[in-house]
Amino acid sequence: MSSPAAAPPAPSKLPRIVAASLIGTTIEWYDFFLYGSAAALVFNTLFFPDSDPLVGTLLSFLTYAVGFAARPLGALVFGHYGDRLGRKKLLVLSLLLMGGATFAIGLLPTHATVGTFAPVLLTTLRLVQGFALGGEWGGAVLLVSEHGEARRRGFWASWPQTGAPAGQLLATGVLSLLTAVLSDHAFGTWGWRIPFLLSGVLVMLGLWIRLSVDESPVFQQALKQAEARKAAESTGVEKLPLVSVLRHHWRDVLIAIGARMAENISYYVITAFILVYATTSAGVSKQTALNAVLVASAVHFVVIPAWGALSDRVGRRPVYLLGAAGVGLWMFPFFRLIDTGSFGNLVLAVTVGLVLHGAMYAPQAAFFSEMFATRMRYSGASIGAQFSSVAAGAPAPLIATALLSDYGSSTPIALYVIAAAVLTLIAVGVAKETRDRDLARIDSPADAESEDVPVADAHTV
Repeated sequence: MSSPAAAPPAPSKLPRIVAASLIGTTIEWYDFFLYGSAAALVFNTLFFPDSDPLVGTLLSFLTYAVGFAARPLGALVFGHYGDRLGRKKLLVLSLLLMGGATFAIGLLPTHATVGTFAPVLLTTLRLVQGFALGGEWGGAVLLVSEHGEARRRGFWASWPQTGAPAGQLLATGVLSLLTAVLSDHAFGTWGWRIPFLLSGVLVMLGLWIRLSVDESPVFQQALKQAEARKAAESTGVEKLPLVSVLRHHWRDVLIAIGARMAENISYYVITAFILVYATTSAGVSKQTALNAVLVASAVHFVVIPAWGALSDRVGRRPVYLLGAAGVGLWMFPFFRLIDTGSFGNLVLAVTVGLVLHGAMYAPQAAFFSEMFATRMRYSGASIGAQFSSVAAGAPAPLIATALLSDYGSSTPIALYVIAAAVLTLIAVGVAKETRDRDLARIDSPADAESEDVPVADAHTV
């Protein structure tokens, strides 16, 4: 029998819940993106000084990619316990891990002080960052998705997604300010540490807000029903969330992985690799490149909720497909604009790229949440989202930098992003529309059929 729909939160509570998810994700993305920007700007000389400049950049991006490698593990661990213990507890833990690792990076000795031990420490802390972020995303979007009203779920669930451009905006803004007021020597000696140490203050703020919100009512209801069902069964055995995901939702996991290919790869090429390409190939200063990303990130923040609201009206798939196709078509103009060396053209290139990226990123939170049943939703959404990072976001700056080094041209890089866009168009094209699905259902569609409950009824808002 189908589960009753959970009561929506009081209108006064939803903005606080959204704020808690948004501020937490902003801080965690600030920490994650700060590392990426620092890897492009200073880590090559601070931690890999014996290498050729471009090789040093590749090595610093390699430590950047290590963080992505840890994200699937974080998704598995946080997803498992998030589906058993609740969303809120795991979100607090992920924030502490991410903030602690980032603060510690600000205290690290460099290669000049401790030699090869420095990049080892850097890589270890990057692993902790990736592990924490792997568990953060799923919990943050689920906390809002499961609290919010169904007819505006795309809009409300898109707000935690704005944590990415907000974190990028904050990280880039701090770095841009420091590079503007400090000399290259001062920034390279001690100035780069300031943004990392600032994370400690931000984490305290994030914890204060996150501890003040309630657990998801949909999860609480599902937990009670699962406990009652377990008590009624003679075996008393409950499947692991991961096992249930692979049994009932393996197709959805593959769709989520494919859907993130263009979204993930394009984002890191547009925001991280651009700091390398613009400064080495287009002759643009670090300050100019950072300022362009800063302006574009502000626009990105604004358009994400708009795309999310549109997905409530026309569906998740049409908006997502528009973004994937748009990003693929924009890549050649993107690099041509950067090649001019004009600040205006640089801003235009990055801004249009991020607006199109937002069409994929905004509906992603609701889209992935609606694919999975409540008692396996944290695991399913996290696994689908984070396992794709290993093949998409992790190697994107590395591959782009290697292609630039080998061919000395942006054409192979544009083709690389276009290929990712084609994969995403295929994955989302074969997916089912999820806009009208009921998040209160604790079972998968297969279980609904075994209970003689039409799947369409279970998905009715």
